[in-house]
Amino acid sequence: MKKVLFLALAAASFTFASCDSKTENNQEAAAEQVEENAEAKADAMEDAGASDAAADSVEANGEAKADAMENAADATDAK
Repeated sequence: MKKVLFLALAAASFTFASCDSKTENNQEAAAEQVEENAEAKADAMEDAGASDAAADSVEANGEAKADAMENAADATDAK
């Protein structure tokens, strides 16, 4: 379910990508990669038997970092 939601969000972000600068698009792509890596790490932790809380924490931290990166990218174009 998480992957379907993530793919839908990624597809939606491409819809708006044409309105952004190349720099902002690169920063947002990096943010998406951070989020994907956090999700993959959380999935691996769950597969290895880690608690759901620990895996959720890793994923939430990755999402927070990605959100901060995306906000910084948005601020780049706002200048």
